[in-house]
Formats: sequence, C-alpha cells, structure tokens
Amino acid sequence: MNDQQLFSLLSDMSLEEKVMQLVQLPGGAYDPTAFQTGISEETIPQRVRQLAGSTLSIDGADKLRDLQTRYMAAHPHHIPLLFMLDVVHGHKTVFPCPLGQGATFDPALVEEGASVQAAEAAADGIHVTFSPMCDLSRDARWGRVMESTGEDVLLNSRMAAAMVKGYQGERVDDGRHVASCIKHFAAYGGAEAGRDYQNVELSEHTLREKYLPAYRAAIDAGAMLVMSSFNTWNGIPASAHPQLMKEILRAEFGFDGVLISDYGAVREMVPHSYAEDDADAARKSMAATLDIDMCGACYSGHLEELVRSGKVPEQALDEAVMRVLRLKNDLGLFEDPFRGVSAERLEALRSDPAVRASARKTVAESLVLLENKNEALPLRGRRIAFIGPYAENADIHSSWAISLGDTSGTVTVRKAAEEAFAGTGTEVRFAAGCTLLDQGTHVNVSIYSDPDWEEKNRRLADEAAEAAEWADTVVLCLGEHRGQTGESTSRVSLTLPEVQTDLLRRLAGTKKRIVTLVFCGRPLELKEAAALSDALMVCWLPGSEGGHGILDVLTGRTAPSGKLPMSFPRAVGQEPLHYDQYPTGRPRPDDRYDAFTSRYLDCENSALYPFGYGLTYGEVRFSPVTLSGGTLAPDGVLTASADVTLTGPMPAEQTVQLYLRDVTGSRVRPVRELKDFRRILLKPGETRTVSFEITEPMLRFWTAENRWASEPGRFRLWIGPDSASGSEAGFTLIG
Repeated sequence: MNDQQLFSLLSDMSLEEKVMQLVQLPGGAYDPTAFQTGISEETIPQRVRQLAGSTLSIDGADKLRDLQTRYMAAHPHHIPLLFMLDVVHGHKTVFPCPLGQGATFDPALVEEGASVQAAEAAADGIHVTFSPMCDLSRDARWGRVMESTGEDVLLNSRMAAAMVKGYQGERVDDGRHVASCIKHFAAYGGAEAGRDYQNVELSEHTLREKYLPAYRAAIDAGAMLVMSSFNTWNGIPASAHPQLMKEILRAEFGFDGVLISDYGAVREMVPHSYAEDDADAARKSMAATLDIDMCGACYSGHLEELVRSGKVPEQALDEAVMRVLRLKNDLGLFEDPFRGVSAERLEALRSDPAVRASARKTVAESLVLLENKNEALPLRGRRIAFIGPYAENADIHSSWAISLGDTSGTVTVRKAAEEAFAGTGTEVRFAAGCTLLDQGTHVNVSIYSDPDWEEKNRRLADEAAEAAEWADTVVLCLGEHRGQTGESTSRVSLTLPEVQTDLLRRLAGTKKRIVTLVFCGRPLELKEAAALSDALMVCWLPGSEGGHGILDVLTGRTAPSGKLPMSFPRAVGQEPLHYDQYPTGRPRPDDRYDAFTSRYLDCENSALYPFGYGLTYGEVRFSPVTLSGGTLAPDGVLTASADVTLTGPMPAEQTVQLYLRDVTGSRVRPVRELKDFRRILLKPGETRTVSFEITEPMLRFWTAENRWASEPGRFRLWIGPDSASGSEAGFTLIG
C-alpha cells in the first residue's frame, strides 16, 4: 500500500479501532502457554483481543498462521496483527549472549549472526525483535549487562548498527528478515547501584557523550522501532519524557518510526509518582509521542475517552496510528500477512551446516583468554579431566533465549571434547565436581534448594578428586547459572558460587595443570581463580555451538582472539567500573602508595583485567607509534601507525585498538577513549603495519557550550592491545 491508501484506511477506521492499534497484548491473551508478566488474560475484554494491534512472546509457524487467519477474519478492516518477540541472541540456533558478541570486536560477524537469527524468527512467524539493547553498561552488578555489548561508546555503536543491519537486511519485507526494535531509550544501563528498574542520575553531557551515541548509530542504521526504558532521567519516567522522546529522539535523531513502551512501563508511572492514575499515564505518554502501550491497560482502557474529551488531540492519535500502519506496510503484511511463515523452512535453517558454522565461529571469536601461564594452552597431555558443573551442562544459553525450547541441539563441552579427542590417543574423563549453585541461592524468581545438597557435593567432590588424580590436565568448567544474569538479576556479589570456588581450591592442591573456563553473563571477581589456575578463559554464555567453539580454542584449532567488552574488577566495590574515566585533581601515582590521592585503602584503582584485554597463543608486540605529522587541520587527515608482530606457534587474529585523549578541554576529558579498532590476522613471526586515519570529527565532544565540537589543542594517542597499554604519541589540533 502507498501512503494515500494508508491514509484512506486510517480515515475509515473508528476511534476504537485506532486506539487499539496502539495496544499490545501479552501472548497469553491468545495462547495460554505464552510467557507473560503483565496484565492477566482474565482481565482483557474480548473486544480488546479482537482489535489489539500487536502481541508478543508467541512463536510457532503453524500457531501464528492460524492466529493471524482468525484475527484478520474478525477485524473490521482485516488489518494484520503484529507478532513481536525477544530474539536477543538467537531463536532456535542460539549465538553467544550479546556481551560475548561484543568480545569479538567483529561487527561483520555480529551482523551475519543477526541475519541468521532473523531468518529463523521470520520463518517461525515473527515480525519484530526487541533487539539490540543499545544501553551502555558500566556496572557489572546490573544483570542486564549480558544483553549489551559493553562499556565503550564506539564498540556499542558499531555493534548496535551491525545488529540492526543483520536483522533488517536490504529488504525487511522479504520474509527472511524482521524489524529491529532498539532498547531501552534512554540510559537504562546507568541505573543507580546497578539495580534494575531504578532511577538514572546522569548529567546531560554524560548522557549525550556516552549513552546516546549507540542509539543514534542504530537509528542511523535504519532501526524501525524504539523501546522506551523503565527508568527515570532528570526526574521523569522515560516513557513520558518530552525531552528524550520529542526533542532528542524525534527532532534531533530524526526517528519517525514506532515508539513502544517496555513491558507495562506506562502503567508504572503511577507507582513512580509521576502519573495520578492510568488515564493520566496514558495522556502523558501520548504527549511524548509514545505509540504503543506494551502489556498495560492504560491505552486500551482510557485513550478513547481522552481523545473524546480533548485531553489528547485526535491528530496525535492519528499520527501514532499511521506510524504503526506504516510499520505493518513496510513489513509487507498488507500484501502477505503470513510473510512466508513455514515450519519446514525453519527446520531447514536449524539443520543448515552454514548456520551452525556461523554460531560456532562466533563462539570461538568471543572467548577471552585472561591467563596462560607456562603455555598451559593449547591443551597438551595424554589424560584430560573435564570437571565442573558446566562440563556436561547443555544449559549454556542466557535467560533471554526464550524461544529456544529444549536444549537437545546444544553442543556441550563433553560432546565437543569427545569429538575432538576421538582417535588421537588422548583420553578424557568427565565429572561434575559440585552443584552449580550454593544452597539458598536466589536465581531470578526462585531460590535454589536441595535437601541432599551437602551429601551430593561431598560425593561429587570425591569423584572430581579421583578424576583429577588420574589426569595430567584438569579443565575446570565453572560459572554463573543463567538465571543469575539477565533482567531482574542485580547482584551485590560478583564472585563464583562458594561451592565452585571450594572445588577449584581442592583441585589446585593436586598440583595438576589447571585450565579454568568461566561461563558468565557479566564481569566477575576472578582474582583467586587467576591465582589458582594455569590458564583462565571467559566463555560467556555461548549458546548452541558453545562446546564446539570452546574446544576449537582449547585444542589450538583456532587461536583465542576475544577482547573484554567490559572491565573485570578486582572487587565489586569498584563498580561501576570503566576505563574511560575522568582524571582527578589528585591522581594516585602509578609507582607508589600515596595518601590524600584518589584511591582505595584496600584495593588498587585499576581493573584486574581492563577493557579491550585478551591474550592469544604466543606474544603480540607493538612498535612505537609513528605519525604522519605533528598537527591536524580541521579539514585534514593524520595517519597513526604501529607495527604489530606475532611470535607464536600458530596464526592468530588480533584486535588493534586506537585510543585518544584530549589533554585540555572546556569540559574535563576522559583519560582515554577508543576511537577505532581493527582485527588483523597474523601468521607466526609475521609483522604487519596497522594504520589509522585521524580526522577532526573524531575529536568532537559535548562542549561546555552544549554543542558537538572539537577544540584546538594537544592530543595524546595510543595504539595497542587494550585500554591500559600501547605505545604513545602526540599531536596538536590547530584552529
């Protein structure tokens, strides 16, 4: 349909029909098996079910085809229903959690993965995915860091744009792609104390410099929807924030797509003490151009009367409805409300070797090697014991792999190890060693309890000790439960479960070679694990091909290349922790303890493992930086170069990182900021020159005059392997 036809449809719709296009019902309104946490099925009037414009959290090709057929037959204008779902890092084939994908520093690979996920979701009847999450994440206590790609502005921006492009493709109406809904606008990652649904207290310049760029990058990449966030900013809930939504998102960013609330967020403005009641919440959200009320009854229960009374202009309603109709039209739903939905096509994708290969490659690139003492990796030895609660565990997806179903297709560490060592002469054994959780641990909405916990762990520990005694190398598979990371999983402790740490201590006492793998969705405190292990590697929550990707790296089939997308703390008390902090007037000297400086009494200031850190097999050396000149004109280009050399036994990819610092500005500038990065493949003994072009736009920031601009003066730069090292040079930006 063209715009004229859409306007004709709009003009023929009743006021009730218009309002209901802005209502999203939980999946339970149509399918009692669907996941829901919002308004209950029993409270939804039949008329609302008949006319609501969208629903979420239902998947299944045959199920959605049948539902669409029945819905359109009953709708007065036969307008299709929109199906939305959280395809966060996979539908039926699950890729590493987004934080793990951030560790790849490989936007092209991430785009490829998003395309795979979109194809599966589209075949299963889904039209919109609530992804990517563009929230800058700097506090590991916040469980939703696993949905982000980390703490850095540039990395987040590139990854967000890549995901949008992958989900939507060249043509979103081709039946193989889905519309991307970016979330959560805005600054949800800055929740105070890392507590979900909490207030965000940020200055506007920090909001603009650090938190907004990734959303902007995703919108510039063509994202068709934006989701508002649960939090307040500057004292106003985001879902009704006129500055965020009307001034920044709509006017400045030029976003003219659909703006949808998060789950029940419109109604939550009442307990926020910002809206008097549901009707007031609906009025304020409409005034902020919020188009769809997700899983609340504010629009369905009150918007029609608000329009009739003049409290909400009908023009505002019509504009919102047109945005929803255009979305449906852009998806091709008016021409084909089923968009080629096919259970057979989904099954073909799930069994496609190329799909599994893409997931496997992403896992291998996401793994971050933190320690490798005495070249403990790649694995060597004739007898290897894989011990720990993740040695045979197929539940290596995040809590956001909600449409996966069963884990029968997941490759465990055990399965991959048995494949990798079959016929090689190397023997392998497996033992759980301990339970995954401590007794009484909170896991999202439940508490883990086992009456036989103590006896079970004594037995498992003895089995582990026997396996370790037999082996010459122990691969210890530890980590968080997937229910300990994700939405509503904020934590004040970032340690491994005590029962797992006890296992590590006991096995370290055997003096066998210990390789520790950590499965997690957030940075953890790993100081003791690092001290007790010969090698330490972060595996994140790796998904369907987790075992294969991990064994590819452990055996040396692929060299590790992942880099940390978030800093790992020495202690939780350092959180929020990020590398691009502002300098202080009393910096602590690097070489000594000094009172009356910015420091902790009981901990170093620095991260245990900083942003961008990650080892490979062999040593990577960087030469001093060379510059093509000492000054940069506003319309000029300066080239910074460094030679990168690999000394090691096998080819390895390395992410070369460029950091800059504005020495003096009208606002205090960060000690370092990532400005570019590049993955290169190095052969053993090879040296490659890596060059970066520096231009004036890279030097802009939100100045004291509240505008984006650069300021003449001195700059420092580093080219290196992470945010805490690299060789340094300097130049001057001239006016």
